Amino acid sequence: MPNPTTYVLVHGAWHDGQCWNRVTPLLTAQGHRVFTPSLTGHGDKAHLLSPEVGLTTHVDDIVGLILDHDLDDIVLVGHSYAGMVISSVANRVPERVSRLVYIDAMVPTHGENAIDVMPLTRALIDGAADSVEPWRIPPLPEFPAPFGLCGVTDPDDIAWLRTTLVDESVLCFQQPAEMDNPAQALIPRAHILCVGNQPEGVTRRPVPETQPNGEASRVHELESGHDCMIIKPAELSDLLLENA
Repeated sequence: MPNPTTYVLVHGAWHDGQCWNRVTPLLTAQGHRVFTPSLTGHGDKAHLLSPEVGLTTHVDDIVGLILDHDLDDIVLVGHSYAGMVISSVANRVPERVSRLVYIDAMVPTHGENAIDVMPLTRALIDGAADSVEPWRIPPLPEFPAPFGLCGVTDPDDIAWLRTTLVDESVLCFQQPAEMDNPAQALIPRAHILCVGNQPEGVTRRPVPETQPNGEASRVHELESGHDCMIIKPAELSDLLLENA
């Protein structure tokens, strides 16, 4: 067996680390080490949600995990909003990251926030502006078939997913990514795009043909709704193993 890989899987907005429950055993069965932390305000840290929680908080979460466990040669994976998180983490500790993998994710450049990368985010912020707590952005609603809840359409999976989703702090979408460390640009990247069913108005920024390190971009398409770790865990795991 080749040397084991350390994966750090970072969930997107509104979710928590449990969203990787079907992927983790498929990777560990191959001898790899997997970390699936819940970001501040989510999962076992849901009680810490506040207006002060932002992108910087979540970057601190992952950098802290890496340093506390002395992780090295990491495949750092981000789903959706977590593309913002892993980009800034790589800026902080590029020497500990061997590859970045963006799963249907926001891919910023230095100084961009989530609104810049995905303008639809502005509508979510505006929609919460007149609420009692305008800093709280509620999870996306369930759409009629075939779109479902974050792309999940199985009724049992939807029911379970609902129990894990929580509000997101608006600051997460407003704070900019920091990507001004030249060393982070040298880290190889891969992109996994979920294709097939996508609600109207949801657009994805095209992946550039060339990575920041000058290599050709590695882009994989996966026939799945947005939460592919729930819908297609085996296929996603195969792609993560391919990009170890």
